[in-house]
Amino acid sequence: MSESLSEPRPEPLGPRVGAAPMAQDTDGGNRGQRVAPTRHRAGGHESAWSLGSEFAWAISDAGVLTRRNLRHIVRLRELWPFLFLQPLVFVLLFSLVFGGAIQLPGGGSYREFLLAGVFAQAVAFSTFPTTVAMAYDLHLGLMDRLRTLPIHPAAIFIGRTVGDIVRMSISLAVMALCGLAVGWRIDDGPVRAVGAFAVLLLFGFAMSWVGAYIGLIAKSVQSAQGIPMIWLFPVVFVSNAFVPTQSMPEPLETVAEWNPVTAVAAAARELFGNPNPFKAEGTIPAEHPVLLTVIYSFVIIMVAATLCTRRMRAVGR
Repeated sequence: MSESLSEPRPEPLGPRVGAAPMAQDTDGGNRGQRVAPTRHRAGGHESAWSLGSEFAWAISDAGVLTRRNLRHIVRLRELWPFLFLQPLVFVLLFSLVFGGAIQLPGGGSYREFLLAGVFAQAVAFSTFPTTVAMAYDLHLGLMDRLRTLPIHPAAIFIGRTVGDIVRMSISLAVMALCGLAVGWRIDDGPVRAVGAFAVLLLFGFAMSWVGAYIGLIAKSVQSAQGIPMIWLFPVVFVSNAFVPTQSMPEPLETVAEWNPVTAVAAAARELFGNPNPFKAEGTIPAEHPVLLTVIYSFVIIMVAATLCTRRMRAVGR
């Protein structure tokens, strides 16, 4: 795939990997025998299919689309406030407004407790920009253009979600620096801190796949802006992101304990060495938040990726 999406191609996208064609006699007859499946690329070249070549094809094309999405972040200065100012507002608002108002069970600094919750909220909200960007590309006609090129179908989504990881990394770095300024500390060493950020980015990557699917089913860009907010706010706030689950009514506490946002916030607190009252609950989510976050993330990625692929085929019909 050429790095320039506007470069003309000698032939439109045809079937890449499917049922192998029937071998024919010299007189045009059909012997009923199958030949090896082929993959069509630019210039009409064909190559025998293999798992390794399929993977390399997807990664190569995804790299081109990732660079495209990263260039958009750099060139569209309207996005910069969401990268730099919004994380600052989240940290300062919650730490300064609620910093002295909430007492943690068992003691500890609320500001240190809070930052992991703000991180979890930020990566969960990564669904929103992915949804809007995917819907915008779809209704702009970019998806139709990409389908006419010899590009791997999965590369469209991989390029979008990997670009979102870079964007999330910038936001997390800004929030971490701001958190250090207001009193947050990493108390369990740099190695476990890197693990905490890796867990956060994994969960954010999974939520980006959810956003990609919602962007594909949205009827318009305007509806794509509102759909994530309908369910994201309950999911984020019915968790231990900002308050301990022990303070919630019994039915709501059970829901919050198994909430994926609760798992990722508790995992970050455990790896950062910050106060984590949730661990005293003694339940499976409280005792194994890191493992549960990884499981949640991979399940979300597999389900969302399957839905994205099916929806893309339906859109192409």
